Amino acid sequence: MDYVKGIFKNRPNRFIAEVEVDGNLEIAHVPNTGRCKELLVEEAVVWLEPSDNPNRKTKFSLRFVENKGVLVSLYSQQANSIVYDAIVDGKIKELLNYSLHQREKTVDNSRIDIYLANENEECYVEVKGVTLIVDGEARFPDAPTERGAKHLKELIKLKKQGNRCVVFFLIQHPAGKFFRPNWDNDPVFSETLNEAYRQGVEILVYRCDNQLSGIELIPQSLDFDLAQSLSNGIVDD
Repeated sequence: MDYVKGIFKNRPNRFIAEVEVDGNLEIAHVPNTGRCKELLVEEAVVWLEPSDNPNRKTKFSLRFVENKGVLVSLYSQQANSIVYDAIVDGKIKELLNYSLHQREKTVDNSRIDIYLANENEECYVEVKGVTLIVDGEARFPDAPTERGAKHLKELIKLKKQGNRCVVFFLIQHPAGKFFRPNWDNDPVFSETLNEAYRQGVEILVYRCDNQLSGIELIPQSLDFDLAQSLSNGIVDD
């Protein structure tokens, strides 16, 4: 993919951004509905995916932004594909030995991102892409998410029915070294995540290596901390 370099100017709404490309002001689609306020700051360098589809309202999609000296992926839906491919390729040690791999399994009124199964068990995996970094600490969400809490409650229900359930946080900002839920922005999601963990839902945290030539999951799990008190944080060693 040949990306186009741009300069971020403004974000009129959560779906589009105004960017400068070769001295011209262009409109780009933003494939991330999070706030991203700490990333999409005026004059930030962004990388755009061009499109020649005449039916599109915008001819660019905003894929990466440079922040803290690294590339941050803003394509939140891509997190699902990255995790799924890593599972299939055997890069996630906690999710090996499943013979069936399926994207988007419908359960009641919800759709779980990844479904895995073997002759002994079924496993449901919900993926969350993380871009908010505070002092090296990855936090999710960066804005309140009722949908996210709903997914966690669905996993709790499935766990009580005897299934294996996993919340998978993929840190899409390479500067993130460990993870905690964002109690300040969404205490409801954070408490629901704690409850899920108490009920036996597993939490996995991995991060990405982002390059314009491609994105790869780094096959090394990271620590996390569910505590509400910031004084109980995990020290990065």
